[in-house]
Amino acid sequence: MSPARRNSAQGHLFEPTSWQGVTAACAEIARNLGLDVETEVYVGRRIWGARRRIDIVVTDRVQRRSLGIEAKYQKSTGSAEEKIPSTIEDIRAWPIPGIVCFYGPGFSSHMRSFLVSSGKAVELGDLETWLRLYFVLPVPRAAFVPDVREDDAADEDDEADDSSRPRATSGA
Repeated sequence: MSPARRNSAQGHLFEPTSWQGVTAACAEIARNLGLDVETEVYVGRRIWGARRRIDIVVTDRVQRRSLGIEAKYQKSTGSAEEKIPSTIEDIRAWPIPGIVCFYGPGFSSHMRSFLVSSGKAVELGDLETWLRLYFVLPVPRAAFVPDVREDDAADEDDEADDSSRPRATSGA
């Protein structure tokens, strides 16, 4: 897991080391965008009677639009990953739309893929852009530049070194 990003497109993020740290980082990002933030908002009960709590509720009062955020941190691999699918299912019972914001070295690549592909989760380093899009706030152009991954860079090197590839020539 790469550490939380720090660049002009995503702003300043510290590297959380706990659930509380991820919650604080999410709240900081939302506040820096001018959004209202409430933490640990209780909304009804779960099927077995426990009180349902949303970690963070972010609101744009002008648009009258809110979003719940469930913060997840995982330091090492373990059973916490097994609870993630039920967390995403629980979000469906919230009275407002919601997502999971996750961070930590303990999330396996399979769980990261599951979370992102669910459409209901975002990595902490991508939260600012996600909130900008959701709340219809201006998004810096740099936020849309894809990350260059080692696999992509290796493919480009292979293409550059391929002298056996036919070259286009002009016929004039």
